[in-house]
Amino acid sequence: MIETDVLAGKYLYGIIRCADARAIAARGIHEQGARVYTIPYRGLAAVVSDSPCEEYDNSRRNMMAHTRVLEVVMQQYTVLPICLGVVAPDAETIQEQLLAQRYADLEQQISDLDGRIELGLKAFWFDERMFQEIADQQPMICALRDSIAGRPPENTYYERIRLGDMVEAAVTQRRQFDGEQILSSLRPLSRALVTHPVLTDQMVMNVSFLVDRFDEARFDQAVRDLDDRFGSQMTFTYVGPVPPYNFVSLAVHWSYSTQRNA
Repeated sequence: MIETDVLAGKYLYGIIRCADARAIAARGIHEQGARVYTIPYRGLAAVVSDSPCEEYDNSRRNMMAHTRVLEVVMQQYTVLPICLGVVAPDAETIQEQLLAQRYADLEQQISDLDGRIELGLKAFWFDERMFQEIADQQPMICALRDSIAGRPPENTYYERIRLGDMVEAAVTQRRQFDGEQILSSLRPLSRALVTHPVLTDQMVMNVSFLVDRFDEARFDQAVRDLDDRFGSQMTFTYVGPVPPYNFVSLAVHWSYSTQRNA
């Protein structure tokens, strides 16, 4: 049995529209599997589970447990996800410092997400041969490369730096071109998008899309069409629906000076 005095805090997963206290059919993040339920306030509710008032590290286990709860909630509700590791000391703190103080903003953000989902797409060139192909298409790069070939490295130091800069610029230009080709097909099907930094040399784009739920099938087909079109050059990683972190602004902090005395 879980000791309630040990699990005195409330671990937060997200905010939903819900007028009453109800159980959520998911297992909480704490290793003892605390139940997941709602703490309501005026038609909004925080999705929580009982937890020690302790820090949660960004381990894979914790991230997966946090995400699994959100995925269950998303099946029935529009959810404003809260980042991993937020624990409130008690239900009153959540009601007073989050749901009451930020009520209008939370209502607006939920309205903005109603009927919409987040989908993510990453595109990668297959391998580094693509860089050689890009360079081969640039006459100035080819000319400089040919002029360096066969000469001692110590005599071509600055030319090699210049060559590297030219290749990098050409790859960046090609990445922007290929990325825009992809986005031009998907942008009309999305309500909003967030472009993330590319994480590797072979990554072409890394974008999150906010899509009307009724357009999900059309968006899926558009991604399949892109794979047919660019499949000889690049591969795609397509995920979703996922919790819409990229379209929510919800940093949560507690003011402990206002807490009740124990």
